[in-house]
Amino acid sequence: MQKIWKIFEYGYLIIAVVFIIETYINWGTQKSYLLLLFSVLAIFMYFFRKRFRKKFENRNKK
Repeated sequence: MQKIWKIFEYGYLIIAVVFIIETYINWGTQKSYLLLLFSVLAIFMYFFRKRFRKKFENRNKK
């Protein structure tokens, strides 16, 4: 089960990279700012999920 959570964590990073590339392609349009916001949100979710998973693992070890 823990490996599945790690895969989802890295999925957020992949999504962030895709949104950053799309932002670069569409730079100058109103859509680019929304894509940039989504990429920042995906990066935040990566770190949030990673921290949450580590807390969950430490709680199960005790």
